[in-house]
Amino acid sequence: MSAPVVLQVAATLAAPALVLRPWHVEDVAALVEVSRDPALRQWASTAVENDADGARWVQAQQRGWAAGDRFGFAVLETQPGSVREQLVGNVVLKEVTSGKPAAEVGYWTAAHARGRGVAPRALEALTSWAFDTFEADGLERLELLHQVDNLASCRVAQKSRYDFDSVLPAAPPSFPRDGHLHIRRPDA
Repeated sequence: MSAPVVLQVAATLAAPALVLRPWHVEDVAALVEVSRDPALRQWASTAVENDADGARWVQAQQRGWAAGDRFGFAVLETQPGSVREQLVGNVVLKEVTSGKPAAEVGYWTAAHARGRGVAPRALEALTSWAFDTFEADGLERLELLHQVDNLASCRVAQKSRYDFDSVLPAAPPSFPRDGHLHIRRPDA
């Protein structure tokens, strides 16, 4: 991955266009702002309380890109006539290893953008890119995990054609509750 990857999601009648691109240091202020949301904090594995936390989080995303095993994308919404893009979420492809048949996807949506189809649209773009990019390296399936009580994530998985596979037992402290495993294959 030498050139930065930027994914475009076309506008629909009901939703503006999305741009998915690697995280930049300039995103820290917006990241800290959206991370104040209690619902996001409930499901996030890392707390972003301030600019220092935000900078560390963005640097971790950049290290993943450099290592070639974790690809985090800032999801930005573009409004017609505006030059400024607004942070509306994050999608990530992680645990990517050549020859390994599975990788994991994850996502979150900023509070102000929930209920508008941001996560399914961004996840679809990430899914297509992942299979296009890594299928020749042996990628056969993408796995999506969420806590059983995260109903919004379950809806995103279903809308994005990730089939329910199984219930996974809790594994505290990282996964304090049972989880759902959803799977998508390239031909879905």
